[in-house]
Amino acid sequence: MALGVRARGFVGLTRPGNAIAAGVLTFTGAFVAGATFGDAIAVVAAVLATVFATGAGNAINDYFDREIDRINRPDRPIPSGAVTATEAKWFSVALFGGAVVSALALPLVAIAIAVVNLIALLAYTEFFKGLPGVGNVVVAALTGSTFLFGGAAIGNPLGALVLCILAALATLTREIVKDVEDIAGDREEGLRTLPIVVGERPSLWLGVVVLVVAVAASVVPFMSGEFGLAYLGFVVPADGVMLVASAKSFDNPGLAQKRLKQGMFLAAFAFIVGRATSLTGLV
Repeated sequence: MALGVRARGFVGLTRPGNAIAAGVLTFTGAFVAGATFGDAIAVVAAVLATVFATGAGNAINDYFDREIDRINRPDRPIPSGAVTATEAKWFSVALFGGAVVSALALPLVAIAIAVVNLIALLAYTEFFKGLPGVGNVVVAALTGSTFLFGGAAIGNPLGALVLCILAALATLTREIVKDVEDIAGDREEGLRTLPIVVGERPSLWLGVVVLVVAVAASVVPFMSGEFGLAYLGFVVPADGVMLVASAKSFDNPGLAQKRLKQGMFLAAFAFIVGRATSLTGLV
């Protein structure tokens, strides 16, 4: 097999877009929690640890999910033949090593968050993914914790707590929608995901309810006076994108989960705007 194809296969294992996006979320958490230029080394270390850990988690997920992916995602690196399952496993180990080395430069609380997340990543596919709703909650918690991790890197783990809650709830909705999208392969593999156990529509309605709670949480920084109108000007459209996406999930879950992801990043940007304008004294 051509070297370029194999190289793209290894890169594909990490889901580079997701890994980099997770790093951006960690940076966002640090910024919202009050990072300054003096925290640059800690923030960079936290971002690198997040990127490595996310890439490693994606790679090991592909290793465990290789049979399901032959049905749901035949273009992924292992089922397509770009890399072998054994190569994916050891590549994941190397990436986890990079995450550990990066995290050692951080405060103890940040290291503790990293260790818990590392254990959850390793256990997710093998133990949690097939349990109704449990796997969804684990992924949601991991996503939300990237903001806590960013804050912990600069000694303020709760500085981005509202953003953590918003991201976790929105991710929970997105994970439920993804399970509906992947129901054929999951059923073939014998998994007991939420849509398989309770049905597709009840699962999607649960996702809608969870997202409404997330939207309600998003206005807390404005209501408390922490952020001003500039924040509200970005977070309201973000909430709208996510609410429309959740409504669309009943007809097109594939498109809906992509729109939910876009809305989540727009919401994270709203927090950046809110923090930046609060620093400059703008509205």
